[in-house]
Amino acid sequence: MKLGKVAMALIFAASSSACEASVKTGLDNIGSYKRLFRGKRVGIITNHTAYSRDGRYIVDIFRNMDDVTVTALFGPEHGIYGAEQDGKRIDSGTEPTYDLPIYSLYGETLKPTPEMLREVDMLVFDIQDIGARFYTYIYTMSLAMEAAAECGKRFVVLDRPNPINGLQVEGNVLKPQFASFVGLYPIAVRHGMTVGELATMFNEQGWLANGAKADLVVVPMKGWRRGDWYDQTGLRFIKPSPNMPDVETATIYPGLCLLEGTTVSEGRGTSMPFRQFGAPWIDSENLAARLNRLNLQGMRFEPTSFSPIQSKYRGQKCHGVRIVVTNRDLLQPFWSGILIINEIYRTYPDTFQWKERHFDRLCGTSAIREAITAESSLAKLREGWQADLKSFLRIREKYLVYRN
Repeated sequence: MKLGKVAMALIFAASSSACEASVKTGLDNIGSYKRLFRGKRVGIITNHTAYSRDGRYIVDIFRNMDDVTVTALFGPEHGIYGAEQDGKRIDSGTEPTYDLPIYSLYGETLKPTPEMLREVDMLVFDIQDIGARFYTYIYTMSLAMEAAAECGKRFVVLDRPNPINGLQVEGNVLKPQFASFVGLYPIAVRHGMTVGELATMFNEQGWLANGAKADLVVVPMKGWRRGDWYDQTGLRFIKPSPNMPDVETATIYPGLCLLEGTTVSEGRGTSMPFRQFGAPWIDSENLAARLNRLNLQGMRFEPTSFSPIQSKYRGQKCHGVRIVVTNRDLLQPFWSGILIINEIYRTYPDTFQWKERHFDRLCGTSAIREAITAESSLAKLREGWQADLKSFLRIREKYLVYRN
């Protein structure tokens, strides 16, 4: 799909009754930063989410700026059009609408090479994040920051909202030995930060490899309040990946993504990924009843069945449950995800299996899987990560840009 067609589809899809945007993203505010870009050859790290509030794509905006040349595009996981499935390696190529090279940062390399940056004076990052530690776009950003620092290029982040708000922080802090592309740095699972705030933290805390420090500029948003959910911003939600269709999915993703590290389907390949889960060997009614007895805050469960068209159990009938969010402000998605997996493990100990390496990387520790397997106290497990979480919160506080 060409980017021009994407733009047209989005504009025509917008409801005439939609409220006018009250939040301006970094992309909406670059007019105040024209001097920053003047005379520069710009490489843009982006995908299909980088639209202004009035429906203009980032490449068009930069190409229309005086004395600015866009020389290359860089695509993250899922590709520059956001159409590729999770984990699929993507080749570099050419964007036909703009006749620009697209360098894949989810293929042969995860980090821009010096050759990729040869015709670039400045890298600009603009991609909508989801607010969970294991969503890979923030590591595409940080590795590109490293490359920019090593090659003497300025790095600019155009900030966007955290769609699941910037107040609530939850979960354990990643242990360094479990660092991977689904978690590189010691942050909480639900970090409650924007990409611009994260970029500053990664840079200033010295977390980039080999002591690299980028020449970083963050173009902030206007009008975003930390308590805002994405559907309260007035901005149009563009699903940032194929299995992230709406804000409700993003809300529960920080916990239900853990199912990726098990033999239970997380609903990929269905119309409700992460909002429903199951397997051919699950009794829907029994599991729904057991989960409802946990009285998890902000959610309840209904029995359901589905047949994924891809991913786990492709083409097979899965039985499981559907999550109904009853109060997203009370929801603790990561903790709920742990309790859900624990209940499935206890119900089906002979059938349930771990994908240990992936599960532990998602969790940033092996302690969660080990506690569930040993049937030890999960409350004590949770108590055990509070000290690290408090330390993270102190670090995080230094980098928060939006205070209202």
